[in-house]
Amino acid sequence: MFTTQYPSQLLERAVQEFSKLPGIGRKTALRLVLHLLRQEDAAVTSFTEAVNQMKREVHYCRSCHNISDTDLCPICSDSHRDASTICVVENIQDVMAIENTQQYNGLYHVLGGVISPMDGVGPADLEIDSLAERVAKGNIKEVILALSSTMEGDTTGFYIFRKLVPYSNVALSIIARGISVGDELEYTDEVTLGRSILNRTPFEGK
Repeated sequence: MFTTQYPSQLLERAVQEFSKLPGIGRKTALRLVLHLLRQEDAAVTSFTEAVNQMKREVHYCRSCHNISDTDLCPICSDSHRDASTICVVENIQDVMAIENTQQYNGLYHVLGGVISPMDGVGPADLEIDSLAERVAKGNIKEVILALSSTMEGDTTGFYIFRKLVPYSNVALSIIARGISVGDELEYTDEVTLGRSILNRTPFEGK
């Protein structure tokens, strides 16, 4: 028999679903659900339709793998960006963080994570081969590794370095270590991150 600590099984189910979101515990989930219950039907319908439409229609850019409403994201399709430079990041949040610094005008490549054997994530699970394919086209002059300064980030950077060794005409650099070792890129303040981009150094593969 279904048991619940709430007066409604429907409320219990909604709380369970909200609590599956990252950083949302049951108490917070309950507050969110009760907030929705107090809203007009039109507001709740608008909320659910926005989520459903996002899930159905948001794309991943066919070039850099950033999220986009179109097949090619606004950054990749912007003719004013420096198409000869690619900044490699772990996730979409890192693209947003770097864009907020207004210190970078090139393109991006979103890996979708970092190599982490402990979590079962290997090179084949990331967008590394597609990065090599972009470089192989011959239009890229520099690849910037803007990965978190963690063991996994460094491992991923070294793997990419080995992958791009055949393209000797492409400069490979790493953002300056103004970012503390062990810090996640998306939580770094904009001034530090901006300076790290501007003061990037050659990647030596050591």
